[in-house]
Amino acid sequence: MTVDMRNKRVGVLMGGVSNERDISLKSGRAVLAALLHSGVDAVEIDLREDWLAQVRESSIEVAFVALHGLWGEDGCVQGMLEIMQLPYTGSGVTASGLCMNKRLCKAVLERAGVKTPVDIPINADGPLRFPVFVKPESGGSSIGLHQIHDADAWQALNIGDTHGWMAEMPVQGVEIAVSVLNGEALIPVELAPRSGVYDYASKYTVGATEYFVPARLPAETLGLCMQRAEQAVAVTGCVGAPRVDMIVGDGGEPLVLEINTIPGMTETSLLPKAAAAAGIDFDALCLRMLETAGLQSAHEVGGEDAIAGKNATGRLAV
Repeated sequence: MTVDMRNKRVGVLMGGVSNERDISLKSGRAVLAALLHSGVDAVEIDLREDWLAQVRESSIEVAFVALHGLWGEDGCVQGMLEIMQLPYTGSGVTASGLCMNKRLCKAVLERAGVKTPVDIPINADGPLRFPVFVKPESGGSSIGLHQIHDADAWQALNIGDTHGWMAEMPVQGVEIAVSVLNGEALIPVELAPRSGVYDYASKYTVGATEYFVPARLPAETLGLCMQRAEQAVAVTGCVGAPRVDMIVGDGGEPLVLEINTIPGMTETSLLPKAAAAAGIDFDALCLRMLETAGLQSAHEVGGEDAIAGKNATGRLAV
């Protein structure tokens, strides 16, 4: 029997220590306001130093995880909550750690037949070819994402030690985001950054990017993207409301760029836009996400159904 998490004392975990702290605070406070507006007994927990003590002293019964990056989205806080036996929103320890490491996540997706951009090796002198996109293997909010056109631009980037960095061949096409709410893909959102690159500034500067819901793609392509997003979420074991970022080339084949296990919930964020297009307002979205707390154990990474392309509802996603 499913427990109604809305009748529990909910702590919205936000802030943290990563370079995405400010975005997390914006997301968390928006979620907190929505839960309070819906009558949920919710409190803010701005995690700073002793996370375990902060959570324990709050006397919460459920955690709504609105953290991004280091310790918050990589499985660390999820492990802490597991030890405390507190139900929480979002993906579990393994899925969180996997999706935070873009290189490992790509390997799992490729094994399941989900296509991703071509990797370009990086040696001591830089990528073996140009142009490329370079980005950290771990991290979010497009922090550290750069489009590099030649060797001079690479040298100017001054990365130094390339351990922990990866490069991919650029793909020309339509960039979209497909949010998957409790196993069901929402309408794809198209991102059209005015700069041409959907980087940190394009994500979080109001007016820097145009959004189209649904994405300006043929209906059959939209359907394929939604199926592919559901499959990507299933094979990685994600639950809750992860977001699958893709690019669709001229041939209509979607390539998965990455999976964000804890999408932003700010005024420019993509999950709320997709939910609104499906008739789910922000308050209702937060409640739907809250109701998924504690479901992680039912979704293990790499299960046979996932590799076969089945999502949480059992519907074939390829």
